[in-house]
Amino acid sequence: MNITIFGAGYVGLVTGACFSQMGNNVQCVDINKEKVKQLNKGKLPFYESGLDKIIHDYNQNISFTTDIKESIINSDIIFIAVGTPTKKDGSSNLDFVFSVAESIGKYIDTKKIIVTKSTIPVGTTNKVKKIIGQGIKNRKLTIDFDVVNNPEFLKEGKAIQDFMYPDRIIIGLENKKLKDTFKTLYKPFSMNHEKLIFMDIASSELTKYAANAMLATKISFINEMAIMAENLGADINMVRKGIGSDSRIGYSFIYPSVGYGGSCFPKDISSLISFSEEKDYRPNILSSVQEVNKNQKKYFFNKIIKRFSNDLNGKEFGIWGLSFKPGTDDMRESPSIYVINKILELGGCVKVYDPKAMQTAKEYYLKDLEGICYCDDKYDVLDNSDGLILITEWPEFRSPDFMLIKDKLRKPIIFDGRNQYDFEDLGQIGFEYYQIGKNNKWN
Repeated sequence: MNITIFGAGYVGLVTGACFSQMGNNVQCVDINKEKVKQLNKGKLPFYESGLDKIIHDYNQNISFTTDIKESIINSDIIFIAVGTPTKKDGSSNLDFVFSVAESIGKYIDTKKIIVTKSTIPVGTTNKVKKIIGQGIKNRKLTIDFDVVNNPEFLKEGKAIQDFMYPDRIIIGLENKKLKDTFKTLYKPFSMNHEKLIFMDIASSELTKYAANAMLATKISFINEMAIMAENLGADINMVRKGIGSDSRIGYSFIYPSVGYGGSCFPKDISSLISFSEEKDYRPNILSSVQEVNKNQKKYFFNKIIKRFSNDLNGKEFGIWGLSFKPGTDDMRESPSIYVINKILELGGCVKVYDPKAMQTAKEYYLKDLEGICYCDDKYDVLDNSDGLILITEWPEFRSPDFMLIKDKLRKPIIFDGRNQYDFEDLGQIGFEYYQIGKNNKWN
């Protein structure tokens, strides 16, 4: 099939790469000329494991362009995968989505299928349809087209695997005759058993938000339990094992932490609350999920403050992990940003290390901040530091040399935002070890 994808960002590139690997002819369109130039040289704007290899190996099937008109004309299916950033009021900014719809209405010449892939509020796909229809009408033409919603369910760091081996593929449509087209398009990704779930458009749009809202709720729930456990003298690590063994609950997304970040959960929860309130219903659970996550960063940072008697002036800390999760260089809404800024505000300084997010930090999220030293090795951040702060659970942080850590630090102190290590083992070798949801005491 001839597929055009508007948006050469995270969703657009992963979608385009995976479709191209299956033999489709894919064009990715972006208005950023420099980004397109770099993509045509094989340089990606972000890190995602395995993505660069697919684009390199199947470059004969995928191309990158700024030519909007030609991309629309040369397509059978058009995916809209542009960004939907959060506005100050928490709602989704749909300007990019509607701009693409206007372009399609301006240049569409034959019958085509338009697919909204971006995460969009319920009702947006129908608005896209109206905009395209109005554009065709303004040209005094009659052109048949269909609009479908096909939300993405990609985890950063595992996006290629998620696309290639999906749990489900949601298709929201009105024209049931299109089912065969999407069965053909997604057949390579449904070889073991049928993955497609067809439904109405509004339900498909809400399904995306509901999935992320459920996962975010589990994270905030276990983090709230962690604070309760600490206050009550319990161990959240044991509580997690106790409830996770219940098949109705399971172990996924119940790991206590410093809070969720990234582009999806914070944005989607805010958007869901916003468009729900537009219909005069305030989702109380989701509002609490959002508030708990916001406070979790403060709760973790307060452990650092308390340990140093509310005085970080002149203190130096080693930071392990900048990205919001392992497997990506994405720092959007990462807890590391909050922790680092607070340390600097209170007169301290930091040395940081992350396997993939160092350049992202320098160029965007920590740009121009004084008091930050970027290190090429995880152990270099420890030299003469007053403590180690672990924020992102990258695999290379899981089994470090604790004796080397102890020798390098001024005092053997670890603040662990992911509960990665054994509490008793570290206590026995002389560490002060602070976890989420457990008192810093050895029995």
